[in-house]
Amino acid sequence: MSLTPIDTALEQLMPLLPLITGQESVLLEQAAGRVLAGDCVSPIDVPPYRNSAMDGYALKSTDLGSENIQLKITQRIAAGEVGQQLKSGEAARIFTGAPVPEGADAVVMQENCKANGDVLCVLQQHIKPGENLRQAGDDIQAGALMMAKGHRLKPQDIGLLASIGLESVNVTRRLRVSLLTTGDELVQPGTKLEAGQIYNSNYFTLQALLKGLQVEVLDCGIVADDFEGTRLALLAAAQRSDCVITTGGVSVGEEDHVKAVVEQEGELQLWKLAIKPGKPLACGKIATTQFFGLPGNPVSAFVTFALVVRPCLLRMLGGTQAAPTTFRVASGFVNSQSGERQEYVRCQLAQGGDGVVSLQALRNQSSGVATSLSQADGLGVVPPYTAVAIGDNLEFIPFSELVN
Repeated sequence: MSLTPIDTALEQLMPLLPLITGQESVLLEQAAGRVLAGDCVSPIDVPPYRNSAMDGYALKSTDLGSENIQLKITQRIAAGEVGQQLKSGEAARIFTGAPVPEGADAVVMQENCKANGDVLCVLQQHIKPGENLRQAGDDIQAGALMMAKGHRLKPQDIGLLASIGLESVNVTRRLRVSLLTTGDELVQPGTKLEAGQIYNSNYFTLQALLKGLQVEVLDCGIVADDFEGTRLALLAAAQRSDCVITTGGVSVGEEDHVKAVVEQEGELQLWKLAIKPGKPLACGKIATTQFFGLPGNPVSAFVTFALVVRPCLLRMLGGTQAAPTTFRVASGFVNSQSGERQEYVRCQLAQGGDGVVSLQALRNQSSGVATSLSQADGLGVVPPYTAVAIGDNLEFIPFSELVN
C-alpha cells in the first residue's frame, strides 16, 4: 500500500466514520468542549431592556439646546432598580446597566454635568436621542440563532448561553474510546524499570488529549506482543466502545501484530501516511467499531492523533469545525529539501529585536524525543520536496489548536 497524503487520507476517512446519534442534556457547568446536538436559539432579547451605557443622568434630549441648562433631579436609579416616568425638565441620576426610565431618550455622562442638591446643570449643549443608551436586543434579539448544531462549545460560549437564561443544553453523548498500548517493553510509571523496559508514556499523552475532547476513555491496559493476545484484546475493546485507539504494533516487524489482527477481524481502510513523523498509521474497523492504530514513537503518536484522529473523533461527534486554524509564519531555520513525506517540524515562536516573529526549529527532531513536544509551541509544515530558507513563509499549526 503506497503512502497517502494527509489531506487525501482525511477525505477518504471522513465519509466512512460512524456518527454518534445519541444525545443528552447537560448543565452549562459541564458543557464546555461538548458538541451541540441541535441549534441553539435565544428565547430573549439581550439586553432585555433599554439601559444606560455609563454612569450619568438620564433626560430628554429636547430639554437641551443652550449652555448651562438646569434640570430637576427627581430620582436615582441603580442597576437592578426600575425608575418612574420622566417629565420634561427632569433628570434621573442613573448608573451603568440600570433601566432608562420612560420619557428619557439619552444619558449625559456625569463628567459633563454638575449637581447641586436636586438641581442638575448640564454642561453639554447638545446630545442626540439614543446617546449613551443600550437598546433592548442590541446584542441578541429573541429568536436569533446563537450556535448551530455541530458547534463545539468554547468556554466563552458558556457565558453567552448563560446570558440568554439557559441552564442546560442538548449535546451529543460522550464518545466511548478504548485505549490500548502494545509492547512487551512497557511498564506503568511508579514501577521500577528492569533491563529493556521503558515507561508507558503514550497512554498518558493520549488519555490527556482524549480528556480534552470530553470523551469517555476506557483503559484497556498494555497488550503484549502476541498475535492471539492482541486479537482477543482488540475484539474485547471493540465490543465496549465506539472507537479503539492503539499505539505501537502497526509497522511490519515480526512483533507488530495490530495491523494483522485488524485485517483478519475487520477492515483496513488506510495504512501509511505520507508524513514525517507518523508514517505507520493504520485506520479501519474491528468488526464494526472504528479503529485507529498509532505509531509507537511518542512524537509520531502525538502528531498522528492531533492531525488525523482528533478531527475524525470530532466528526464522529457531529462537529462541523474539525480542522485546526493555521497561520503563515516566517521560518527562522534552514532545512534541506524534504522527501516524499510532508514534514511537521516541532518549532518555537521567537520574537526578534525588530519585533518580527519567526519559527525556530528545535534541535532534535527525532520521533522518539518527547521533550521536543513539551518545549515546542506548534508544528511548522514543510511540504514534500521542499527546501526551507530563512524568511520563507511556512504554514504553522499552534498546539493550542490541537490539544483542546
